Amino acid sequence: ASLQQYDDDDDDDDVSPPADAGGSACNSAAAVDAPGTSVPAPSAKMFVVQSAPDVDIAFEKERRREYPIVSSTATNLLHNPRYDDLYAPEQGPQAPDRMRLTGRTVGGRNHHMGQIEQTNLHQYAFDEQYHTFGKLGFAADPSGSAGAGVVGDVAKFDQMQRQQEASVYGVKGPLEGARTRDESTAVPRKRLRADDPYAPLDFPLSRDDSDQLKLTAEEQKIVDERAKERAAAKAKADGDAAPVEETSIFHGTELTDYQGRTYMHAPAEVRSARGEHECFIPRQLAHTYSGHTKGVAAIRFLPDTGHLLLSAGMDSKVKLWDVANTRKCLRTYLGHSAAVRDITFSNDGRRFLTCSYDRYLKLWDTETGQCLGAYTTKKVPYCIKFHPDDDKQNIFMVGQADKQVVQWDLTSGEPVQFYNQHLGAVNTVTFCDSNRRFVSTADDKRVLVWEYGIPVPIKHISEPHMHSIPFVSLHPNEKWLLGQSLDNQIVVYGVHNRFRQHNKKLFKGHTNAGYACQVGMTPDGQFVLSGDADGKVFFWDWKSTKVFRKLKCHDGVCIGAAFHPIFPSLMATCGWDGTIKLWE
Repeated sequence: ASLQQYDDDDDDDDVSPPADAGGSACNSAAAVDAPGTSVPAPSAKMFVVQSAPDVDIAFEKERRREYPIVSSTATNLLHNPRYDDLYAPEQGPQAPDRMRLTGRTVGGRNHHMGQIEQTNLHQYAFDEQYHTFGKLGFAADPSGSAGAGVVGDVAKFDQMQRQQEASVYGVKGPLEGARTRDESTAVPRKRLRADDPYAPLDFPLSRDDSDQLKLTAEEQKIVDERAKERAAAKAKADGDAAPVEETSIFHGTELTDYQGRTYMHAPAEVRSARGEHECFIPRQLAHTYSGHTKGVAAIRFLPDTGHLLLSAGMDSKVKLWDVANTRKCLRTYLGHSAAVRDITFSNDGRRFLTCSYDRYLKLWDTETGQCLGAYTTKKVPYCIKFHPDDDKQNIFMVGQADKQVVQWDLTSGEPVQFYNQHLGAVNTVTFCDSNRRFVSTADDKRVLVWEYGIPVPIKHISEPHMHSIPFVSLHPNEKWLLGQSLDNQIVVYGVHNRFRQHNKKLFKGHTNAGYACQVGMTPDGQFVLSGDADGKVFFWDWKSTKVFRKLKCHDGVCIGAAFHPIFPSLMATCGWDGTIKLWE
């Protein structure tokens, strides 16, 4: 109705009547055009158009309290802000969209809870407010604006203001209402006797009283012993422990026979059996060696003749056993303070090397039992190997727990080369390809091929399906490498075909996961043998890769199995039950 009373000749063409007033407009026009009709006079009452909606003042105050800050990038407003709110200076962190434009952060966030900006604040000021809030329950408003006040317990802040103390660093006395100790109701402390050794000293010490604090001879002895134990334990942990005194015990009656020959001289039947021969799988137990008080970690036959057997025990002892004649323990070598990890003979068998968890490598004389040298890099050695060439018997290689292979020279007694490309503890070092190269395996599940003397690997073998290979042996024809993979199978790599894996040569059936069981072969290359976690020894045919025979050899883990180099059907096994057995 109010729009109907609006009259403006300039706007008549632009303004269309409302839909609900269409009928009235048409009637008025008809009334004017019709002859003899009179137009009614306009009403004296004017209608006011209210363009602004009704505003609930209490509701708007509440909304302004909930949304005190208006974003400069907001396009929709949920309340009616004041002029001061709209044109107030920007506060808070920089807008995330600006962060995206500047590229300072990804997605405008540098924290999982939002955006954090760096500010300059003295450490003393931060510690003061931090401890004040933790102790008194209030702290200065971190917004930093003038007159921002405090956050937290405002009543406690007012109480501290009356005492003219605004932080925990300035507290001089107890707060009002704080609990204090009532001396009248306090429980009296027990009075200590004058001769009580735990009574506190309430008098200053003088020079004359220093004699009373001296330890007796017995007490001083106990203190010195404990100090030595702590120093030895620290030195052992740091790898600075002094080597144990090396000794050896001969268990026989005489060192030489009537011709002056020692046990290093091979018997006649062993010398006559040399040469190529066909091997047969043993069937029955021939002899059991017992002398180690703990498990046996490794066994090695004397090279070329095999009439002596060397064993490394977890009781830190190395023993030499007779195989051909009496089959008794000939000598015990003592020189390590921890379990012996690996042993290896030189080419002539007159010397051998041992490595132990006490971080020491030691060179021994097989015949006399004398220790010829002790070496260490203060790292735990895992494997040790002489260079196979006869003109390089002064060189030996050590795989260590610090992810590297160390090349030692016995002439100088110092390491001469480091091979450090592995990402885990090195388990094996095996020479191949006419001893010009060697292969190393480690806990990083990789196989690296090296040129001797060059600390850069020439080939990396690493596949997603590969497992760690803790033991590697060379085929008698020196064309294949056999690796004990920890996925319960033995894998084969070719030496002359760029060290590719022979996918058809997989020997399965045993359980070796978690154990570095020794892999061996018969001297004729016909059978592959290995121990397993159940104390069995498995024999596989090399051509068909099928299990040929199984023998139950030990009660616990059968960690080592080696075929005799001369006798066609003699085999030695060792296990964690502390025994060494001969089978034929």
